[in-house]
Amino acid sequence: MEHKNKGALAGIRVIDIGTMVAGPVAATLLADYGAEVIKIEQPGRGDALRHIGPSLEGESLWWNVEGRNKKSVTLDLHHPEGQRVLKELLKSADVLVENFRPGILDKWNLSWKYLQKVNPRLVMLSVSGYGQTGPYSSRAGYDRIALAMGGTLNATGYADRAPVKLGTAMADYSTAVLGALGTMVALHHRDANGGTGQQIDLSLYETVFRFTDVMVTAYEKLGITRERTGNIHFAAAPGDHFETCDGRYIVLTVSNDRMFGRLCEAIPVLAGDERFSTHAKRITGIEAVNKIVADWIKSLPVLEVCKIFEEKGLAYSLIYSIEDIVADPHYQARGSIATVEHPQIGALKMSAVQPQFSGTPSPQIRPAPALGAHTDEVLRGIAGLSVGQIAELRKAGTV
Repeated sequence: MEHKNKGALAGIRVIDIGTMVAGPVAATLLADYGAEVIKIEQPGRGDALRHIGPSLEGESLWWNVEGRNKKSVTLDLHHPEGQRVLKELLKSADVLVENFRPGILDKWNLSWKYLQKVNPRLVMLSVSGYGQTGPYSSRAGYDRIALAMGGTLNATGYADRAPVKLGTAMADYSTAVLGALGTMVALHHRDANGGTGQQIDLSLYETVFRFTDVMVTAYEKLGITRERTGNIHFAAAPGDHFETCDGRYIVLTVSNDRMFGRLCEAIPVLAGDERFSTHAKRITGIEAVNKIVADWIKSLPVLEVCKIFEEKGLAYSLIYSIEDIVADPHYQARGSIATVEHPQIGALKMSAVQPQFSGTPSPQIRPAPALGAHTDEVLRGIAGLSVGQIAELRKAGTV
């Protein structure tokens, strides 16, 4: 079944031969807006994401979130016939997404130097741990590895203990976002600027490094080395995760003198204290100002703290659990959580398509496909294979 609303990217065909998160989710982001995404999976087993994480009735829930809006075709790219069929599919494709370790596709005659001859208009998004070049390019790379090399882990956690990982795969997901952005830039260059197809070289560690704000500049110019400071950040004074008397945690961030003035209205003991008269002074005396705020918050229940902060227009939030998220009226009002009807396991809630556009309605989310559900349809309709040819490929284990 096709989308009733085709979406802004209708007409763009993407072949996704990646596995797990960083590459395939870039394709999912494109699929969310209507691109036709054909996922190539290993016969018999499929994407590794189908077998990881919590499952229901044999269905990986993680796969069902990130495999949405795609078609599934089984094709063994280790086989020469599988490689030949992929090249047939790529003749009419706009984008190929892959995240194999550099050098693997070259062994299969599927690297950029071969595929640009198959389709000069092809945009090839190549995602890897360390990039296509450089002394580390052949290393395996995963989310936490990239967080380590990109500089984020060393700055996350407390100074007196080991670095702490983030709670979700943010290196993978941020790489997927840059991958989708890079793909759209390359398509615009091709279609609007009279360019040709090209390969996009995107690494996990460089994505993480790109989002380390002023870290390298401050080190190079001022010799400042970013250290682990727990929940303290130089742009927030006061700023921390403060506990209320009933055991909830509230994030409060005060980043300028105007906002601090509002906080002083809520906590009058802060007003007039020369130690806290500017942000520069407050960050120098961060422990003192945070303690005053912490003691005040600790004396009150969470609802009262939230009411006061809301009245004063301060930047704050409860630290939400997933239970808080699914019950929150703001999430509900904005439709931040979508419901997708899966044919086997019923209604599944998941993150909705983001961002939202005023003139481009987001298409309805289709459930993630069963393994190989579209193999015959795609191989006949796009690769031009006959029923007999597909049967021979299936007999040989190629599909």
